[in-house]
Amino acid sequence: MAPSLVHLPNGQTVNVSPVFGGLFFKANELNTHHGEFPPGWTVNLETEDSEEDHRTDVDTRQDEADEGSPYRRPQHHVHRYRRPTLRNDTLFLSSISQPSSSDFKPAASPSRQIAMMLWATLWWYFHQHPPNPHISTGTNSKIPEEGRPKAEWRINIKREGIFKGRNVLSKLERMGLISSEESSVGTDVDDRTGEGWTDMFVSQRSFWQIDGRIFLFTLSPTTNSPFPPGTPHGGSRPGSPSREGGTIPVRPDAHSDTIAQGLWSPSSPSGLPGPFTSASHLPTFYPPPPAQYIMANGVRHPIRPKPPRQGETFYTRYSPSVGQYLSFRVASLSTKSTTHRGPVGTASANFLPPNSALAASTGMPNIGSMCIHPCDTDLLYVWMNNPRVSAAWGVSGPIATQEAFLKNSLSNRHSFPAIGCWDGKPFGYFEIYWVKEDQLGKYLGGSEIGDWDRGIHVLVGEEEFRGKERVKVWLSALVHYCWLADQRTERIFCEPRLDNEKFIGYLQDVGFYKEREISFPFKQAALMKIARDSWDAPVL
Repeated sequence: MAPSLVHLPNGQTVNVSPVFGGLFFKANELNTHHGEFPPGWTVNLETEDSEEDHRTDVDTRQDEADEGSPYRRPQHHVHRYRRPTLRNDTLFLSSISQPSSSDFKPAASPSRQIAMMLWATLWWYFHQHPPNPHISTGTNSKIPEEGRPKAEWRINIKREGIFKGRNVLSKLERMGLISSEESSVGTDVDDRTGEGWTDMFVSQRSFWQIDGRIFLFTLSPTTNSPFPPGTPHGGSRPGSPSREGGTIPVRPDAHSDTIAQGLWSPSSPSGLPGPFTSASHLPTFYPPPPAQYIMANGVRHPIRPKPPRQGETFYTRYSPSVGQYLSFRVASLSTKSTTHRGPVGTASANFLPPNSALAASTGMPNIGSMCIHPCDTDLLYVWMNNPRVSAAWGVSGPIATQEAFLKNSLSNRHSFPAIGCWDGKPFGYFEIYWVKEDQLGKYLGGSEIGDWDRGIHVLVGEEEFRGKERVKVWLSALVHYCWLADQRTERIFCEPRLDNEKFIGYLQDVGFYKEREISFPFKQAALMKIARDSWDAPVL
């Protein structure tokens, strides 16, 4: 079984516990008035073993005796879910627990609420240890396992319970959450029969390429709700009555400031939206606009969508292997630190990690000579003056050098700079760019790059956050973001220096492959590439 505590990317947590007839998903924030996520729902999850899993020598002899018999039927063995299987797990939503109608308005779209609960359930399911991808058939039973063909990890969606409602599955399919290999219209004129909707599924690969902003939203507090109006989650406890007839406001606790009023809430006191910010309590995903083309510097390319604003968080996800929230935000020229108001996975009293480059450097800004909450220019000053980083980036020097570098990055029309954070603590600098307009595009042929292909540049400045396990998580998260940001992106490139064998190995660990070498004027690079159709999931 997967961990009982599920961390959703918008900062909410859900407890999963076995109950009679399935699993119960219980939202934690509603009990503490920190959110309006549905209180809970029950999922029926079962596994149908293949007949081969229950065969004995007697069964084999009987099969030989029955061979060719028209009455021979395969035997099905259905039991309660224990661990994920490659294609034999089936689920349906059996019941929903709704909050009090006096506190929260019903969901404006029940179908979207059902989709949200299914998406959160699948988020839990695909965080479990993946099953063996190799399949066994009668023709390859004598072949070693590593040489057998692989199949895609899927979970089947059964038309039962809540999903048996009219048009529910068809709406989930149009949202892109579930799929079917049966793509015909069907011949039955009565749509209540469910013809064509009995073999629905969700694959691991497609799930991780669906943007969670399509499904995650919150319920609106009612006008009669005891929660103070205007609070981000309607979530503070009601004030205590005073002798003067008014109420004594409740002082928000630390958790409330971190989550209820954070970048992931419907409104943010910092004025900077997060990826799930929605004052209307509606999903925050918008499809990309139609492509429009322009010529710039001799290159014909699509007009690019504007990137997120300075300081804005554009990706967040909890990493079970690290026990912390990974997030990426756009770098900022502000002289003030960009305050992290999102969730954290582990308690940390200090903003900077132990052995931080900012705290340990000599002859550079440190805790004694600069604020403990450094701005992004301060971070770049220290990181770029690290000999290890300077050898690759060549942006060492006085702080004015890094300030000019950041201004140039923010002014670039085909890329934007980002700061990576673990539990809100900055650890590195990154650039996400469109390949066609980048200098890399000049070295690639027209057929080698698509209009929407992207590339990444990376820099880890904090020694505390180096290491293979963390690199695989944040590197695959950058790839994940690029897939989510635009469904038209089919490939992602990276061009590390050829002698950076360690990082090239990290890239290969998360699915990149080396296509060839490129001779830039300033370096000999390995052209590393990853394709959408060969990518399964981010490293968790």
